[in-house]
Amino acid sequence: MSSFRYFVIYKPFGMLSQFTKEGEHETLAVLFDFPKDVYPVGRLDSDSEGLLILSNDKKLNHALLDPTNQHQRTYYVQVEGTITTVDCDKLEKGVGISVDGKIYSTKPCKVKIIPAPAGIPDRIPPIRVRKTVPDSWISITLEEGKNRQVRKMTAAVGFPTLRLIRFSIEKLDIKGMLPRDVREITRMEAYDQLKIFSSNFSNFRKGNL
Repeated sequence: MSSFRYFVIYKPFGMLSQFTKEGEHETLAVLFDFPKDVYPVGRLDSDSEGLLILSNDKKLNHALLDPTNQHQRTYYVQVEGTITTVDCDKLEKGVGISVDGKIYSTKPCKVKIIPAPAGIPDRIPPIRVRKTVPDSWISITLEEGKNRQVRKMTAAVGFPTLRLIRFSIEKLDIKGMLPRDVREITRMEAYDQLKIFSSNFSNFRKGNL
């Protein structure tokens, strides 16, 4: 029987994607009594929210973090100002952002204007609101993950990010979850929904992986 464990959490604003205490920020340790060998697969900045995966499966970790695998990640982004389809087109085609002190051109992605996402609770603490400046929501689906990439991208077209929520990675999402929720899934669910080793999935079902 496999000893691998797979957890999906809805990381709240202000929490670090780690177990080690650092400053006044909360850590993942307050959410659940996770096994000692389970760690986050990737990360979200403390000021970002949403889907975070924890596991002790090194194959899953490698598959998700290897950029050549191009797993799709979808973010719901609240920006300051009224964003237009022209601005979304610019984001889709790629914009220049600073990465390690150099200008990096982001790869093509999918961007669309959306209404405020249903089922997403207000952030605690609330976002900064200016009565004279409207805000907009967009969804961005990327296949890459540079440091603070989404925030840099929206800023590059003149729309600072107010709130950033990672909604999904491939078919795995936080639908129906609330900030601080923890959900354990099986290895089969993890590999299927994250589209890992899809060419060998039939062998996986037979227990050969």
